[in-house]
Amino acid sequence: MKLPKTILMYPMTLASTAAHLVMRFQQNLAQLVIKGDSTLESIFPPKDEKPDWATFDEDLPAAIEGLPEGEGDRRAEGRFALYSVSDAPEATDPPAGLGRQSKKAGGNKAVPQPAVAAELDYPTLTLAQLRARLPSLGVDQLEALLAYEQATKARAPFQTLLANRITRANAK
Repeated sequence: MKLPKTILMYPMTLASTAAHLVMRFQQNLAQLVIKGDSTLESIFPPKDEKPDWATFDEDLPAAIEGLPEGEGDRRAEGRFALYSVSDAPEATDPPAGLGRQSKKAGGNKAVPQPAVAAELDYPTLTLAQLRARLPSLGVDQLEALLAYEQATKARAPFQTLLANRITRANAK
């Protein structure tokens, strides 16, 4: 009576026993490797030296090749501008070789700040924060922000975002 039931259970018993033995072997091997590593570390302590091929940002010189002096902040533009606030000096003119149009007020801080910019605390917003606030603004407020951005910092990602939002709002 018990023979058919026992025969049906043998393959599963064999498989689970084999899996148990393999896992036990792996655990024992891992313990041996850990003991060997600790023994080797006690005999030959690890050296804390920097390889010649490793370079880090803080090791690089302040001036980046290909960019004029003071243009290192341009690295915060582009894809990283979404989450960073650029504290680049506003009164500097762009270098002639970069192809950026000159600013209307030359980066003058005396440009009057529109009410919507003061309400949003616009100068401290990142691109992502501005994007989150855009749906609640009207076309006239967007245009005021765009004019203010062009007259002050003239950051390309901000200008593009505002111009695209104005276009979408006018299309509705």
